[in-house]
Amino acid sequence: MLEPQDEVSEREVQQGLRALLVDASFATAIGALNSGVVLLALALHVGVSTVQIGILAAIPLFTQILQAPAVSLVERLRTRRRISVISVFLARLALPIYAVVPFIPDRNVAAASLMAAALLHYGLNAVGACSWNSWMRDLVPEEELGRFFARRTLFGTAVSAVATIVGAYALQQAGTDRAFGNSIFCGLYLFGFACGLVSTVALARVPEPRMPPGSDDVPIRRLLTGPLRDRNFRQMLRYLASWQFAVNLATPFFTVYFVRELGFGMGFVLIFSFISQIANLAVIRGWGRLSDHFSNKSVLSVATPLFIFSIVAMAFASDVDGMTARSAYLVMLHIIMGAAAAGVGLASGNIVLKLSPGGAATGYLASNAIIGAIAAGMAPIIGGWASDFFAARKLTLAVRWTSPEGAAELGVMFTHWEFFFLVSAVIGLYALHRLSLVQESGFTGRREVVSHIVYSARRNLGNISSVTGLREAMSFPAGELIKLRERKMAIIQGLQERLRSSLSLSTRRQVTGWVLEAGYAVPPPDPSLDDLLDRIA
Repeated sequence: MLEPQDEVSEREVQQGLRALLVDASFATAIGALNSGVVLLALALHVGVSTVQIGILAAIPLFTQILQAPAVSLVERLRTRRRISVISVFLARLALPIYAVVPFIPDRNVAAASLMAAALLHYGLNAVGACSWNSWMRDLVPEEELGRFFARRTLFGTAVSAVATIVGAYALQQAGTDRAFGNSIFCGLYLFGFACGLVSTVALARVPEPRMPPGSDDVPIRRLLTGPLRDRNFRQMLRYLASWQFAVNLATPFFTVYFVRELGFGMGFVLIFSFISQIANLAVIRGWGRLSDHFSNKSVLSVATPLFIFSIVAMAFASDVDGMTARSAYLVMLHIIMGAAAAGVGLASGNIVLKLSPGGAATGYLASNAIIGAIAAGMAPIIGGWASDFFAARKLTLAVRWTSPEGAAELGVMFTHWEFFFLVSAVIGLYALHRLSLVQESGFTGRREVVSHIVYSARRNLGNISSVTGLREAMSFPAGELIKLRERKMAIIQGLQERLRSSLSLSTRRQVTGWVLEAGYAVPPPDPSLDDLLDRIA
């Protein structure tokens, strides 16, 4: 059933697209009920430490690096449906593990089990996303791309809205009694596992066009390291890496701050996440029009400080009196952060494409994704460790003056998380400095931009944060990378066929001299043409 097909009929394609809508609906339910804020709520419920929260927040980010070696796995096996279905099925076996975590009496064992399940869940989902992206590129007709994925997004958003409301109510109830909370979390993850089984069956029913025959491998290392020799692109990477580090230093700990310092329940925090998602979707087209009319760098120069401002404003949330006013304040901040994250995600993806030479955009996007994942993954680990340092310190800014009526003082004091958010904002200001050194030039075709947005990170689960859209700027272009390598393989095969009958021995020796001058390994005397062409390739 999971074998690729030599030919896929129009009827089979349409049946596959309908199955993908079913897959999207149930997979979105898993994302809303079992990952992101809900997973962090489970971590807080079992009593993990701040350092362990940082590690848990880093797992969804670091595991995206697995998509790079997964490209080689796809090209070696050349059965994308089998890889994707098996990967997501095994990934969803983590959900029953999550379900039993609340009943583990030892807190350290519970925390270790939670992180092991997260590694399984996010790591295998990254492998499945790699093969899925390439699979969809060959299956969905180009003329139906926009219409189909718009419908798929609509289905996912509707399911996410309902699931978020259910999840918010469940999390509020989980906070009333620990024993009852154990049952709530167990029920959420077992229900998610049931959704995962339906999603996996639907995905297995989608046909897969057979990949063209493989040939000599084109090392992925060359595609990833080549862009690093581009000076202007290195400036762009410094901006994106510092920005990802800054926001992921703070945002994974917003939920901890809301619950432990501000007194909110986890249900309200999940609502904040949904509000951020709606804001993200509402403004993405507007950011796109602005980037077309002005430039991507102009959008980044607005969206980046807007997000940094929101992080600074978050430090003042504890000064807002009353839970109603505080809730309204946090809703406003999540709307701003969701909108700003959408602008940074869209514009950074576009500018990476514009900075890429013709035909080399995929390697540039892949390099950006890996460096961004490393920077973003390191941030919450460092943040979890540093939070204990900030917990024992405070920062007071005060202005004192004397008048005939007596002495007076006006000031503000930052402690623990507030101080922590200010440090994150300072690093964000450094990211703005790196952005000022980037030179934007060139033109990016609309089809290439849309293609990347459509196919990137479609099967990735959300980050552990109440803010949506933080990972859009570092989605790994697995489908495009596989296509690029296939094109290079086809070029090499064509070169071999055209030259096999035309190169004399003297010409081979002459080319061998060129290979030596270029610094490659010395080939054997009078090498065979196949051996020589392999070296040239």
